[in-house]
Amino acid sequence: MKNPIVVLGLGNPLMADEGIGVYLIERLARLAPQYPGVDFVDAGTASMSVLHLIEGRRKAVFVDCAFMGEEPGVIRRFTPEDVRSTKVLAQQSLHETDLLRILCLARQLDQAPERVIIFGIQPALVAPGGNLSAALSGRIDGYILEILSELHT
Repeated sequence: MKNPIVVLGLGNPLMADEGIGVYLIERLARLAPQYPGVDFVDAGTASMSVLHLIEGRRKAVFVDCAFMGEEPGVIRRFTPEDVRSTKVLAQQSLHETDLLRILCLARQLDQAPERVIIFGIQPALVAPGGNLSAALSGRIDGYILEILSELHT
């Protein structure tokens, strides 16, 4: 049985700051007993399987790195309607996708949650390596608090 709220961490932890969403989900999952109506899901590079993860939910919260032209480490909260994607896809893999396109497809299939929130975190480093940059790792507690505050709205 799915909980009404799902928090999904996106990214590739083998690419430094690109893995921030997955890293934060690992931390948030430790708090799961305090949030019985929430599923914390490591969606990694899940691509189209995100459709199944959000189907039947009241609210979906996504956490991912995002190139926003901000200082490294800045977190921004937005809805899909607030932004547009500039991501160029090579169309060479089923794992390659664009979150906004998936959310659009979910709406077309009548499988989209009532509310969708996206937290984007400006990366400092996206390159092979499993460690977060200092710009992001020093702000983990603040990111956690901001994401958790979204669960109360």
